[in-house]
Amino acid sequence: MTGLPATKWIFPDVAALAEEALLRELELTPKPGLVDKDNNGSHRDMDYRLFQKSITAISPWFRVFADQGGHYAHLPVDQQLQLLRPLGIACEQAMFAATGGVNTHKGGVFSLGLLCFAAGRLQAQGQWFSHERLCDEVSKMCQGLVAGELVGRNEKEMTTAGERLFRRYGLRGARGEAESGFATVRHHVLPFWYQETEVRQLHSALLRLMAVNPDSNLVSRGGPDGLAFVQNYAAELLKNGWARHDLCAMDKILISRNLSPGGSADLLSVSWVLASIQA
Repeated sequence: MTGLPATKWIFPDVAALAEEALLRELELTPKPGLVDKDNNGSHRDMDYRLFQKSITAISPWFRVFADQGGHYAHLPVDQQLQLLRPLGIACEQAMFAATGGVNTHKGGVFSLGLLCFAAGRLQAQGQWFSHERLCDEVSKMCQGLVAGELVGRNEKEMTTAGERLFRRYGLRGARGEAESGFATVRHHVLPFWYQETEVRQLHSALLRLMAVNPDSNLVSRGGPDGLAFVQNYAAELLKNGWARHDLCAMDKILISRNLSPGGSADLLSVSWVLASIQA
């Protein structure tokens, strides 16, 4: 591969993979505490059909992100995030218009948008990329993001739940995950991806994420105790082995506690994209 000119390389279509990842995440059933084909999880304001509408609205933007990443590829990497922001906001507005103001995929727009934009940038530069190279580019784009947007801000300046959770608990959330180049996915999911059969890969990946991810969605709903409960539950299932009925039981318990691992769901979509590139 390295001996071929860049024009001969077949670049991963990350925009198409991002859309497929959201569809696969939605279809995955059961998903403890999350919206799936069986129920609404711990959510009263969203359901399977609403998620379908949301995916339809935001998916065209993944191609826009990739195209614009290529358009701005000549500019320094530390300028890229500011160029991406207006596009991300426009994509979120399309999501809210489709869902009646419900936040179905804001985290997914952020993470998958970064991957698409970085992929377009690398492709325009003629750089063939692995999943590791793509994550490295995202990390470079996001350097200083946590410090710039979360550290040192007073409470009056913090308008989002993620900002308030950082102030209270030090949770870095989606910003920290992006700045790390999706380290949680690379270290705790991808090394085990092909140890499972295809029909179990996504469920196993979700459990691995829930077992280690400091999910701000869980802390927002259940505090640190809620986060610890889900992490320990997922770790026990991974340790002792799990079947579908175990996931259904976990779903009922998380719903009864109003817990939803939404941050892990976002990272599950990222996992599928990176695993597809890795393959």
